Amino acid sequence: MTQKELIMETSLSSRTVRSALMRLKEEGVIIERHSFIDARQSFYGLDNAVIGMTSA
Repeated sequence: MTQKELIMETSLSSRTVRSALMRLKEEGVIIERHSFIDARQSFYGLDNAVIGMTSA
């Protein structure tokens, strides 16, 4: 999911979403992948290690 999609889905401000993404990335909860089509765009998703921890 992109930052823009998160903003639209949550109706939060771009600053709030950007800040939350930074914190979640620092904590290792999410991962960031850069788009091959548009290098300015990133995709965010849950880190597989975190998914494994929650299902145990």
